[in-house]
Amino acid sequence: MTRAGLAALALSVAACAQTFDSVELGVPVSLAEAAKTPVAGDTFVVTRHPVWFLWGLVPAAQPRLQDVLVGQLKNGSRIANLRIRQRMRLSDVLITVLTAGLASPRAVTFEGIVVPR
Repeated sequence: MTRAGLAALALSVAACAQTFDSVELGVPVSLAEAAKTPVAGDTFVVTRHPVWFLWGLVPAAQPRLQDVLVGQLKNGSRIANLRIRQRMRLSDVLITVLTAGLASPRAVTFEGIVVPR
């Protein structure tokens, strides 16, 4: 019984990993600016709802960083103070429990500032 519990814990911790890569965006993106100089620009908040199957092992729909940021950018602008949060809401936990882990939704929120040049 203990081994089965440890195996389930290991699977739940190892699953649901997402990688967000800004190398191929073609525009400057920074996670944090210098604290002494506040960044002026338009803020944005975009939330996507990806779903994972088989206890988080198989991604069904993942949010793409490129798709989210392309909608925010204008000619010659850049993204500053990008923040990405992934969380499970109570309804997501309920769906995961009711489907015994076969479907596991999340909420991924992208926040940042569009700085014009």
